[in-house]
Amino acid sequence: MSGAAINRPMLGFGQVRHKRLRPVVNAFSYPGYFLMLPMRTLRNQAALGREALAINRPGLISFHDCDHGDGRGPAEGGALQWIDDMLARAGIKDATGEAWLLCYPRVLGYAFKPVSFWYCHRAPDDQGGALRAIVVEVNNTFGERHCYLLDAPHWGHELLAQKVFHVSPFFDVRGQYRFRFMRSDDTARRDAQRLVARIDYEDDEGALLQTSISGALQPVTQAALRHAFWRYPAMTFGVVFHIHWQALRLWLKRVAFFSKPSPPSALVTGQTSAVPNRAPPSSSQEIVLP
Repeated sequence: MSGAAINRPMLGFGQVRHKRLRPVVNAFSYPGYFLMLPMRTLRNQAALGREALAINRPGLISFHDCDHGDGRGPAEGGALQWIDDMLARAGIKDATGEAWLLCYPRVLGYAFKPVSFWYCHRAPDDQGGALRAIVVEVNNTFGERHCYLLDAPHWGHELLAQKVFHVSPFFDVRGQYRFRFMRSDDTARRDAQRLVARIDYEDDEGALLQTSISGALQPVTQAALRHAFWRYPAMTFGVVFHIHWQALRLWLKRVAFFSKPSPPSALVTGQTSAVPNRAPPSSSQEIVLP
């Protein structure tokens, strides 16, 4: 997506895939959907999409600003103001174009969002509105949140960040993530795009986990939301169920269990270089926010 596109709220229908490679193989995938929201356009055009999607109000499928960032609500500028403030404090002041947020919605008022992605673009007249930064927002089941700031990204190129945040008791807090974000035309629908967000995790011994979220985008309409709800009426509850079901499977397979450490003191871990191939890891730095 780019800042020059017709920036309307989108729904993505696709798949979530996980594959653990060792010490035992454990793979699964399940279908679902996600929101892809042009946050700057939604702020500047208050009525856009709100006739279909419930924004900061109850609904079968809804979006709430307070589910992201530091939890600020619309009265404090919402999640968009948080992302702008955070990028500015990290020295990124030219991500003034569209800020697309890929996230799970609330369903029947409930949401658990293991990961969300902020695609932050330059202004349309600055390199055609190219990507300027990507923020990966991670939540664990202990109510904690951490963000990985990926600077100077490019579609299809790898970006690296050291793992600093506890997500699963079956993985230690060490090693690094390899991120890759891709987009392409959806061959089934000429007017649609397909997005893929891939996160691979590796430690000193090599590749350990491969994950991805993918989906074909279509505009948010009342009909599309009804289709999403009735096809996956308990999707966000299902996310939590899948997490615990897979944890039980790993426990039964006697995979090593790691106690939860304290979360990082900083909300954001920054990564400073893009890596087109499997280059040596670049250094990460912690960005301390008030």
